[in-house]
Amino acid sequence: MKETVPPLIETDNPPNKRSLSLAFMGRFRTQLVDLAAQLAAAGALILVFVYLSFASPVFLTFNNLFNVIVQTTVTAVVAIGMTFVIITAGIDLSVGSAAALAGMLGVMMMVHGVSWPLAVIGGALIGGIVGLVNGALITGAKLSPFIATLGMMSVARGLVYISTNAVAIYGAPNDFGLLAQGIIYGIPIPLIILVVIAVLAHLILTRTRLGRYTYAIGSNKEAARLSGIPIERYQLIIYGLSGLLAGFAGMIGSSQVTSGQPNFGQGLELDVIAAAVIGGASLFGGQGTIAGTLIGAFLIALIRNGAVLLNVNLFYQSVIIGVVIWLAVIWDQFRRRKLATLSQ
Repeated sequence: MKETVPPLIETDNPPNKRSLSLAFMGRFRTQLVDLAAQLAAAGALILVFVYLSFASPVFLTFNNLFNVIVQTTVTAVVAIGMTFVIITAGIDLSVGSAAALAGMLGVMMMVHGVSWPLAVIGGALIGGIVGLVNGALITGAKLSPFIATLGMMSVARGLVYISTNAVAIYGAPNDFGLLAQGIIYGIPIPLIILVVIAVLAHLILTRTRLGRYTYAIGSNKEAARLSGIPIERYQLIIYGLSGLLAGFAGMIGSSQVTSGQPNFGQGLELDVIAAAVIGGASLFGGQGTIAGTLIGAFLIALIRNGAVLLNVNLFYQSVIIGVVIWLAVIWDQFRRRKLATLSQ
């Protein structure tokens, strides 16, 4: 019996070309929408900067701008870790408590004779452990990221108060203050730290398997699983990274006052999430950039700083940040709908 061979459609295989073309256009549109989000955030940042320059004579002074850089560094370092988490369609509400726990225990290490560089590493690792526990609860116990990290927020904050009786810890060496207050060749050390971490995070997110898998998990978790991506392993790594950066930021915050403060980091998670979302990270997952997060972090820091300089009530500051988050999420939903329309 003669075998029947189905005819070839065409020799140049047009379906593959069309698929590649659609994929390229889809990626191009996504990048275009991301760029639009970053430009909008950058425009808002410039407007706030210009307004504060005229509204307050203190704003452009060296001491104030140095203060802004330190505050931005703390927020931005944590927000970079949060960006990885949000891209996976997750959330980490424990970063403020993790930063406080790391800062307090790190200073306690110094008081007990550990050199401050080793104590800084130890504090960062404590934050990393908090993040790994979050990841284990999410991947092992199958808790939602919201519930797992909400519980950790309370647990870590409780451990801060238990370990110190809610009393500030003093006695850190003066050299420890260099981490947040030092200057090298006229450049603030916190700014150098932020640039190094941001560049490394950008390279990880855009040039490594971890970055590709982070976007894949957030874009379509089930498709990522079917593609053979070990989702649980990478979620564990991502939450560990978030905790590690939160712990390091906690040490920078402690360095600013050369002490461990039990109330440090309260509300920090709000600023961090706002920074990432303002910068273009989508709470629905699959979108976000380090550059956008940095813009968002600087905008949040300027809003906080400007509110203090203009004597805006602390409670109103919280209202302003909350409204900014609303606007950022509304914008995110709009651009997602726009992207979906363009893809049709």
